[in-house]
Amino acid sequence: MSAQTNLAPADALFQRVKLGKLDLANRMAMAPITRSRADDDLVPTDLMAEYYGQRASVGLIIAEATQVSITAQGYSHTPGIYTPAQIELWKKVTDAVHAQGGRIFLQIWHTGRKSHTHFQPNNQAPVAPSAIVAKSQIYITGSGFQDCSPPRALEIDEITGIVEDFRQAAANAILGGFDGVELHGAHGYLLDSFLRDGTNKRTDAYGGSIENRARFLLEVAAAVVDEIGADRVGVRLAPVSPVNDAVESNPQPLFEHVVRELEKLHPVYLHIVEGHTGGPRDNVPFDYEALRSLYSGVWMVNNGYTKEMAEDAIRTGRADMVSFGRMMITNPDLPRRFRENHPLNKPFEDAPPYGGTGRHGYVDYPFVD
Repeated sequence: MSAQTNLAPADALFQRVKLGKLDLANRMAMAPITRSRADDDLVPTDLMAEYYGQRASVGLIIAEATQVSITAQGYSHTPGIYTPAQIELWKKVTDAVHAQGGRIFLQIWHTGRKSHTHFQPNNQAPVAPSAIVAKSQIYITGSGFQDCSPPRALEIDEITGIVEDFRQAAANAILGGFDGVELHGAHGYLLDSFLRDGTNKRTDAYGGSIENRARFLLEVAAAVVDEIGADRVGVRLAPVSPVNDAVESNPQPLFEHVVRELEKLHPVYLHIVEGHTGGPRDNVPFDYEALRSLYSGVWMVNNGYTKEMAEDAIRTGRADMVSFGRMMITNPDLPRRFRENHPLNKPFEDAPPYGGTGRHGYVDYPFVD
């Protein structure tokens, strides 16, 4: 755990911070936010390059969750990182960020059971640790919100292939110009659903005990670290968030084990969602300090942080970085607004924070004059 910095609150967020070999300009990160602006082939667009380039003043951008394979999709127009065209067009995004002096990681994911046959090859069932349908919905362009499709349980000999998909996606991200990747191990998606006893009812080496349920995530992390280096790998976890029907009866020992084992792999940061994503931070009792004591890298926190809360977290040493989601959507120049005490933009009432099409509510939020 970092020692208390004893900085004045106004200075805390604007310390530089080392992230592996990177020297970040400040301790603010842009959280990964699904915006659904990829084209019909799930290829990044010029509009996406403009969007991320606008936000490059933040210490680290974590780009939106991106599919590791053709079976990993669960939302309309979310990008992939598994075809040459996707890799090539991501280069426009990373070039735009780097041209502004920014740094950018790519969050890579497999949505698992949070999907629909509409997105799957040959309309097959989505995959999951166990054949338990998610009590959630998916938005399909042209059809609106639909219930998640019943998934099928992965065969044990299929798991290695998905580990390799994550490994290749990480390699592809580096080819696409990213400074690193973040594994999406949260919010009920495939890696997270293997962790939790409410979604993992397996009786083989990937189910039952905490050690077995954590095996898949740790194998993916090890493969990605082996492929691109620990200093270019972060992991996102949400110990007590019930988003997307993520259920766990005893999260404290589970996530202490996960973090203890991740520490052995030395990922450059852990990105911890505190509480219910987008909701109350105290929905379930959880000792985050105990979790942090098990890890020696950069500790990034998220979920509803205001400027004042973030300053306090950095100043008192409870965190090394703080990520912001919705505020980064509406304030492309958020670091300047925080530093100079400018008011924040209000969200456009006619533009959704997630999804949407075109420029409005995406690249047209104003900057400080």
